[in-house]
Amino acid sequence: MKTDEVIALENQVILHTFSRPPFVLERGNGVHLFDTEGNRYLDFVSGIAVNAFGYGDYDILETLKKQASMLIHCSNLYYTEPQVKLAKLLVEHSFADKVFFCNSGTEAIEGAIKFARRWGHERFDQPKTRIVTMMGSFHGRTYGALSATGQAKFHRGFEPLLPGFVTVPFNDLEAVREAVSEDTCAILVEPLQGESGVKPADRAFLEGLRALCDEREMLLIFDEIQFGLARSGALFAHQHFEVEPDLMTLAKPLAGGLPVGAVLLRHEVAQYFVPGDHGTKFGGGPLVCSVACTVFRKLMDPALLNRIKERGAYLHAALDHLKSRRSQIKEVRGFGLIAGVVTEHEPKAIVEAFRKRNVLVCTSGKDAVRFLPPLIIEEQHVDEVVDVFDEILEQGVE
Repeated sequence: MKTDEVIALENQVILHTFSRPPFVLERGNGVHLFDTEGNRYLDFVSGIAVNAFGYGDYDILETLKKQASMLIHCSNLYYTEPQVKLAKLLVEHSFADKVFFCNSGTEAIEGAIKFARRWGHERFDQPKTRIVTMMGSFHGRTYGALSATGQAKFHRGFEPLLPGFVTVPFNDLEAVREAVSEDTCAILVEPLQGESGVKPADRAFLEGLRALCDEREMLLIFDEIQFGLARSGALFAHQHFEVEPDLMTLAKPLAGGLPVGAVLLRHEVAQYFVPGDHGTKFGGGPLVCSVACTVFRKLMDPALLNRIKERGAYLHAALDHLKSRRSQIKEVRGFGLIAGVVTEHEPKAIVEAFRKRNVLVCTSGKDAVRFLPPLIIEEQHVDEVVDVFDEILEQGVE
């Protein structure tokens, strides 16, 4: 099908939930994507932080082929070896004692909410059910995750939301203290807010949340769906802050582009769950978990993590240098291989200007352009993107 035919047919048969640029992607190789017209794009979106190893990674493809020839799905009614192996890897390299697998980050958040509230019911004579969340957060679009999300624009038209959530300013420990009550069971926070402008948490803020949870007998939940699994330069983002949660949600890059989510939790929480309390049909299937084992082993490689730190430092230094030369740039945020750049221009217009120059970036919140490259980028790719950005600012944004 030609590009215009695909777009026309989509308008007829697919619910319009995304506004897409007028091209059709067909294949990828390394850090580049190709459309049906043969155009090549340098990808600094990586499937919104999903395609950690870009496109066509040999290890991922070989694992996928091997497992697909053996067993794709059999449901969670039965034991499968790949699921157990992946859970073992996650437990051995994290704070957690148990893992629950699902299909997406949103489902992982839904699970974490249920796990926290079950703990709050079982642990205390008077149940604790309220959860404190942060303004500017994004946790997903199903009703529990949406109710936890601290951005009103995602709520409009879907009220009433689920009760039991209170939202406070991000990085404001005193506001959290004031919001906590006797029936608060958990605090849910992202170590870096990826969907509202790329805003990192303060170290003192996360340390304060951990101390407050210990003091008031509450659970600390980290949402590392976008920024976990090596993008920060550490295997898990919270390792930069030396603060451990009681539960953590993961998804995006874990299975190299296949749908997966995971909740990691301590025994203190897991002990209150028995068969029938929660479940999933597709989550943790053998195909996905086989690939995820391969991906996770690659992500935990110290050489890769050091390389990500180096490339992340190079990216931010290059953007900071551009900021020093271009007054249109107001702020550069983030660390590791995620950056949010605030300019005096409309972010969507800058994203479109990049696309016209065959570079893919995306927006974050109302004011930032977001850079989310594959973790395998080289310095030359950073140079190319920054040079294009410089050209856009030089020529002006329409």
